[in-house]
Amino acid sequence: MPDRAVAPRTARGLLLAAACLVMAAPFAWMALTSLMGQLEVFAGGSLLPRSPRWSNYPEALTVQPFGRYFVNSLVFATAVAAGQVATSATAGYAFARLDFPGRDGLFMLFLSTMMVPAVVVLIPRFLMIEALGWIDTYQGLISTELVSVWGIFLMRQYFRTVPRELEDAARVDGAGRVRIFWSVALPLAKPAVATLALFAFVDAWKNLLWPLLVTRSMEMRVVEVGIAAFHSTYEIHWPYQMAAGVAAVLPIALLFLFTQRYFVRGIQLEGIR
Repeated sequence: MPDRAVAPRTARGLLLAAACLVMAAPFAWMALTSLMGQLEVFAGGSLLPRSPRWSNYPEALTVQPFGRYFVNSLVFATAVAAGQVATSATAGYAFARLDFPGRDGLFMLFLSTMMVPAVVVLIPRFLMIEALGWIDTYQGLISTELVSVWGIFLMRQYFRTVPRELEDAARVDGAGRVRIFWSVALPLAKPAVATLALFAFVDAWKNLLWPLLVTRSMEMRVVEVGIAAFHSTYEIHWPYQMAAGVAAVLPIALLFLFTQRYFVRGIQLEGIR
């Protein structure tokens, strides 16, 4: 019996190892390419750089103002994460606990917007920001990203698991609805809040299309737009672009490393009823 149990576990381990290698291959190729010379990339013959060019990193990050790009990305991602946590937590609690006419229908209407491709609303969003005079500004970059229907769904599902007895006890002690939300429900929802903040931050950090559309000056570019600019400005300098890509991925990789339990928790929370 023990021998029979070892074989399936070994097979699963090998399968998972193979899957990890397949998923890591693009990142490994990106890192190796970042250490090559421009001619070496097109010469082919080997995936390993003959003589690693570590100077590609400082050169790539100074040929454009990537310091400014990183600051813009950090401001953008942090503001979006904070905004989505605020709007999703309040709306999620309202849908989970408040009893008002049309609540379920309104919630279904919210969920139905998830079926609309983001590119469909891209032009209306741009026209609205342009009418407000917010093109190439932080408020134009951030304002349309502050609400997440997925985040509202996540928080609503989690608040439904909070025991009502705790809220009833707070109500008996004289707490109002806002106090109950702030002092009872929200602290109990910390795992969901952390998960939402993490997903929102990562999604905003890697956002390309909206920042590309709504920013025009180099001072307002984010990291992803700066990396994409290597194609047109520097005639597709692959080592520089890959070096900038590695630098952009590194903060997210560290974030995954230290907060991976929240990503696992987020997958579990999606199934809560």
